[in-house]
Amino acid sequence: MSVYPFEVETHKHDHVSLKSYEGKVLLIVNTAPKCGLVGQYEGLQKLYETYHHQGFEILDFPCNQFMNQAPQSNEEIQTFCELSYHTTFTTFAKINVNGKHAHPLYQYLKKQAPQDRNSNGQLKAGLLSKLSGSRIKWNFTKFLIDQQGKVIYRFSPTVKPEALKPFIETLLNKKV
Repeated sequence: MSVYPFEVETHKHDHVSLKSYEGKVLLIVNTAPKCGLVGQYEGLQKLYETYHHQGFEILDFPCNQFMNQAPQSNEEIQTFCELSYHTTFTTFAKINVNGKHAHPLYQYLKKQAPQDRNSNGQLKAGLLSKLSGSRIKWNFTKFLIDQQGKVIYRFSPTVKPEALKPFIETLLNKKV
């Protein structure tokens, strides 16, 4: 299986099949404009500008499940991202990433990559990491997907976007 069977909603409430991203390297990230990690939008935009022309896309999914850090409407979040961080990658409608109402895409992502990795790509160690299972721990958890739609890595929220460059480049240079 891959991420391609899933359908998501844009910030304008249009429905998009992830099949439309087939053949591209994807970075799927849950975000929140009022999160302390909000500065990562800048790094995400730099990644997008650097690799977009090579077949790289960022899919931004705002989530309000962590301390009410994305209370705005979908349109307000889109405007905030564009004006504050000059984002040009796609921001989708808000979704749930945990719990019984978690979006099916995130249910799949968590099942495929149940543990966070650090900036070196190594699984995070420690009892807390093992006990929390596949649950998304915070905003800015990042999933890297290859050109076939397979989940390759899950990075913890504290991993800065620039640390993902070697992983993105490896996937972009992979013969498909």
